[in-house]
Amino acid sequence: MQLVVISGKGGTGKTTVAAAFAYLNEKSIKVDCDVDASNLHILLGGEDIEEENFIGAKMAHIDLDKCIKCGACEKVCRFGAIHDYVIEPLKCEGCAACTVVCSQEAIILEDEITGKTITTRTKQGILSRAEMVIGAEGSGKLVTQVRKNAMKHRKNDEMLILDGTPGIGCAVMASITGCDAALIVVEPTQSGLNDFERVLSLTKFFGVKTFVCINKYDINEEMTLKIESFCKEEDIDLLGKIPFDPMVKEAVNHLKPIVCYEESKASKEIIKIWNQINKI
Repeated sequence: MQLVVISGKGGTGKTTVAAAFAYLNEKSIKVDCDVDASNLHILLGGEDIEEENFIGAKMAHIDLDKCIKCGACEKVCRFGAIHDYVIEPLKCEGCAACTVVCSQEAIILEDEITGKTITTRTKQGILSRAEMVIGAEGSGKLVTQVRKNAMKHRKNDEMLILDGTPGIGCAVMASITGCDAALIVVEPTQSGLNDFERVLSLTKFFGVKTFVCINKYDINEEMTLKIESFCKEEDIDLLGKIPFDPMVKEAVNHLKPIVCYEESKASKEIIKIWNQINKI
């Protein structure tokens, strides 16, 4: 089984829940799909055992020795990446249009390293993750590679627990695709409900069984009721409501999953949610 924990936006407590699940199931393979801001390894610790550069894009380069300065490449570039026969790296999309119009074959596309994939051995099992180059594109491709790396270490059909990417972009789609179930972490605000509706449309589109939990439900119980009502209308299982708990901040400060604190109110509710998922 592959379970992905996602949210409509960042900061809802998605990684707090995912880290708790990862800690509770030592036999599972962990996957951090949030390649733009990978942080699951910070809570789980461990030792990096594999690391590899990731080629996620192509970039054009001009050989000035061959270039006759005809200007054809600058005219055809729709992204304004070429100026005075020099390519601006941050604007180049690697579309190859400039290579087609260059009569002197002075422009070539070269592989661009957009990040690196890392495999970490933790006390709770293998964690597959990545670090993306700041400003780089192709996060969806990198998420796909991170998931492929995780499958290399999977034996006997171990459960995969994925800390997904927030939002509804390409990286989220790459996180959801092929999963058996998704747990959406929602915060009790109007924007939280709107974001929930958007990410729910993704899980429906990909045919992924969807569950919901509301984090810090007691900070706005009126919105919590609206979210509960929406779940009933959409026939979605609401597995639990996690209360606001100052101990979550303490756990993060000590770089530990919240379930390490048995007296924590949030910990007790997350364990209940985890048990429900396993039962289902």
